[in-house]
Amino acid sequence: MSSNSFAYNEQSGGGEAAELGQEATSTISPSGAFGLFSSDWKKNEDLKQMLESNKDSAKLDAMKRIVGMIAKGKNASELFPAVVKNVASKNIEIKKLVYVYLVRYAEEQQDLALLSISTFQRALKDPNQLIRASALRVLSSIRVPIIVPIMMLAIKEASADLSPYVRKNAAHAIQKLYSLDPEQKEMLIEVIEKLLKDKSTLVAGSVVMAFEEVCPDRIDLIHRNYRKLCNLLVDVEEWGQVVIIHMLTRYARTQFVSPWREDDGLEDNEKNFYESDDEEKEKSDKKRPYTMDPDHRLLIRNTKPLLQSRNAAVVMAVAQLYWHISPKSEAGVISKSLVRLLRSNREVQYIVLQNIATMSIQRKGMFEPYLKSFYVRSTDPTMIKTLKLEILTNLANEANISTLLREFQTYVKSQDKQFAAATIQTIGRCATSITEVTDTCLNGLVCLLSNRDEIVVAESVVVIKKLLQMQPAQHGEIIKHMAKLLDSITVPVARASILWLIGENCERVPKIAPDVLRKMAKTFTSEDDLVKLQILNLGAKLYLTNSKQTKLLTQYILNLGKYDQNYDIRDRTRFIRQLIVPNEKSGALSKYAKKIFLAQKPAPLLESPFKDRDHFQLGTLSHTLNIKASGYLELSNWPEVAPDPSVRNVEVIESAKEWTPVGKSKKEKPAKKFYSESEEEEAEEEESSDSSSDSEGESGSESGDTGSSSEDSSEDSSSGQESETGSEAEAEGKRAGKRNSRLKRKSDSEDGEKKNEKSKTSESSSAESSSMEESSSGSESASESDNEPVPRKVAQAKERKPQQERHPPPKDVFLLDLDDFNPVSTPVALPTPALSPSLIADLEGLNLSTSSSVINVSTPVFVPTKTHELLHRMSGKGLAAWYCFPRQPCIFGDKMVSVQITLKNTSDRKIENIHIGEKKLPVGMQMHVFHPIDSLEPEGSVTVSVGIDFCDSTQTACFQLCTKDDCFNVNIQPPVGELLLPVAMSEKDFKKERGMLTGMNETSATVIAAPQNFTPSMILQKVVNVANLGAVPSGQDNVHRFAAKTVHSGSLMLVTVELKEGSTAQLIINTEKTLIGSVLLRELKPVLSQG
Repeated sequence: MSSNSFAYNEQSGGGEAAELGQEATSTISPSGAFGLFSSDWKKNEDLKQMLESNKDSAKLDAMKRIVGMIAKGKNASELFPAVVKNVASKNIEIKKLVYVYLVRYAEEQQDLALLSISTFQRALKDPNQLIRASALRVLSSIRVPIIVPIMMLAIKEASADLSPYVRKNAAHAIQKLYSLDPEQKEMLIEVIEKLLKDKSTLVAGSVVMAFEEVCPDRIDLIHRNYRKLCNLLVDVEEWGQVVIIHMLTRYARTQFVSPWREDDGLEDNEKNFYESDDEEKEKSDKKRPYTMDPDHRLLIRNTKPLLQSRNAAVVMAVAQLYWHISPKSEAGVISKSLVRLLRSNREVQYIVLQNIATMSIQRKGMFEPYLKSFYVRSTDPTMIKTLKLEILTNLANEANISTLLREFQTYVKSQDKQFAAATIQTIGRCATSITEVTDTCLNGLVCLLSNRDEIVVAESVVVIKKLLQMQPAQHGEIIKHMAKLLDSITVPVARASILWLIGENCERVPKIAPDVLRKMAKTFTSEDDLVKLQILNLGAKLYLTNSKQTKLLTQYILNLGKYDQNYDIRDRTRFIRQLIVPNEKSGALSKYAKKIFLAQKPAPLLESPFKDRDHFQLGTLSHTLNIKASGYLELSNWPEVAPDPSVRNVEVIESAKEWTPVGKSKKEKPAKKFYSESEEEEAEEEESSDSSSDSEGESGSESGDTGSSSEDSSEDSSSGQESETGSEAEAEGKRAGKRNSRLKRKSDSEDGEKKNEKSKTSESSSAESSSMEESSSGSESASESDNEPVPRKVAQAKERKPQQERHPPPKDVFLLDLDDFNPVSTPVALPTPALSPSLIADLEGLNLSTSSSVINVSTPVFVPTKTHELLHRMSGKGLAAWYCFPRQPCIFGDKMVSVQITLKNTSDRKIENIHIGEKKLPVGMQMHVFHPIDSLEPEGSVTVSVGIDFCDSTQTACFQLCTKDDCFNVNIQPPVGELLLPVAMSEKDFKKERGMLTGMNETSATVIAAPQNFTPSMILQKVVNVANLGAVPSGQDNVHRFAAKTVHSGSLMLVTVELKEGSTAQLIINTEKTLIGSVLLRELKPVLSQG
């Protein structure tokens, strides 16, 4: 740390920083054992002083040191207050480093980060793209539900940013917002759909990652972008390539037919004698030879160059794509690339070898040419050695088994005992899979029984036991030899295996088996539990086959087992005694004891542990762990019939037909647009500005005197095209002005309309150029607009808003925005005869004054009878209390919520002086108490009223309910619906007020329920049961509106339930109190969803 501080201090302009840095170094460096602890309280004190300095050089040095601490993994969270003060610094370098720090610690210090949220919002408009992107990253790192609307708005704006880097960060923020509030899924999908159309290679990987996280099942979003993603794949950054390849693998498995179908050509030649021509035709159609879809081929062809990538993850991703979707004849190309990865570090080797192990089970031929690449090196760690052994076993065949066995003989002598044991198991598997070498392997394993290493001998015994199960009659001598080893082998598994073998073959070794049992009886108490169980089994088998010699010995062993400490052994002893020793209590099973113990047992199947992993997608965490990990997306089976491939043609057809510039060849445009989106956008801006100047002259001559407002708006529009970014108010003003001028031209004369239609179709038309202007400078990026045909683009450019509100009708929004943009001059300057009747009707309801209409409190629609327990009779020593909300204006104050408290004496004595004692209320909260109650008779009850000002929050009001002798701590927490008073307003007033409460003041959610739950009476009943809302009359059957105001501040709370097709509805809440609005949304949604 000290060396870093000196390095920074040597930079020019850091005089003050140097002094502070040296002073801190001398303070922090311990001079003794005591100094090591005493310096902790001054830790990072110098950095705090440098951050509070007036010099930017000192602040910059401090921030560099802090970021250096973070990079080294040191905790710098205590510096958060000092760093966050510099978030508004004018020095661009300091601001960048502050944002780097805030991204790291904003989640831990949420309260302090929230204090600077306005600074982050301003930074989203900063001219520097790095600052805009960093501000969005910090904003999305503050994981507080209350700022979800702000984050949503910021993501929408950033997704339309001119900088691909900012759009990339918007895609990253989508995943963070979705994890914070899954309710925003539908709105986020809209942003993802927009970003998927982006042609920038910088954005592609990030938006596909967001797609995989938020809506991986929405394959329909990929159709139109499939070919673009395939073509951009080579130029996307490496980690983006990994994500896109995995997504396209899943996509291909759902959209194309299997390329693995067997050729049924031989069967086609066979024909029944009486088969009709129609039947023959149907049969030939079914057995038509496989032809690969061109889009399927495009994906395979475009991913092949990535096998030479320097990034191991990319190579692995392409390998799994070839494995899962390419024809088997073409999958062999991946083997060389995977073998190349074995030169990487051990972690990469481990993953690659695991995937090769799975592949080599099904297709041995792919890796047989590279057999020597899987030979074990002495420097390999044990996990790598084991995986290489696994692959060598899978690749073993009659041709190479002799070479592999010689290699295995060397491995057995390894100092790594775990690896040596694994090699012996490998030899056993080779012996079972290749019958020609079974005897050779068995003889080699018998030779290993004389090895000095006990682990090698033990593993050999276990493997030999499995091999002997396959042909026991031929190997009596081996069993005798293994019986002699019992005296020297101490590994429990090996001893248990020998005893099991002797027990199974006791009739073939009648002289040795009783003697082995005698030896085991001596050491029974000191043996391992596993060995004890096999001793009991051996005794039972000998009792049934050779009871003369072993009857007493077996009873002795059963007596020892009866008192063993392990309950498994005690249970096994009781079971065997009842089964083999006949007595009066013996059941019917004792007759079949010999068949039970000496039944013919199937030979064990020695299989690869990787055999059951092939159902997981290669290269995934689930495949590595052999268990389904959270977030794993399964590969679907190939469809029998391929879905319609035309869904992927839309984009190509539109771009070819609609967006070829006039006077230029079609070959130039793809070359310009393939890589750089910024160049493409600049070119479009130049073209649109040239054409707009011409079109404005033409439209002016056609329409004649268009009025001052239309001229102003057209001038604003043309000047706005030259700048890269503009405020949302200006954009709305431009659109409203254009709309009014078009309306006026339409009503002036029919000739003007005909001219407009002609000019729309001509090459230099004003309509086309104006739509180009709007599309290039509006909220949509150029990459999205390229994918739309011209007629749809014109319509969208006219109707779309700058992503600030979704639900209000476009007509209301344009007029309200016009009012906000130029409240006095614009409406007055409009000539009345030139307006259409519908526009006049809308303008009549538009209030130009700043004063709002009077809102009157109405009577509640419904008063719930539900009561909440305030004090239990057991806790209150006989005094019980309940409270409810009568939904009436409070008589103690207009900002207070009325609460009725019912007190009851459940004891057999009088309770005196009931009153409210000490109040522990949050800051700002007030409470008006009831008058003390002198006495309450037994079984008597009384209802009193109190008023509580909750300050429009659901915080708990804590106070003491006291009697003459005791005080009890109680609390009242209001449901959010009781903080409201219903108001009466007309539908027109509701729409007007709602139009002013959009953007961050609007929250919405989709509700899914049965159609019978969406009747008007049911919706009214459910809504007013949750919240004290007033019903607003509606002229639409599918829209239900409710209004209220908050008790404390009088802020409007507008609730809209808009019924959609099927069984869904949109629940929208507009209010300045966004916190209360989001809480009310969470409470209303489940109620409306219930039956």
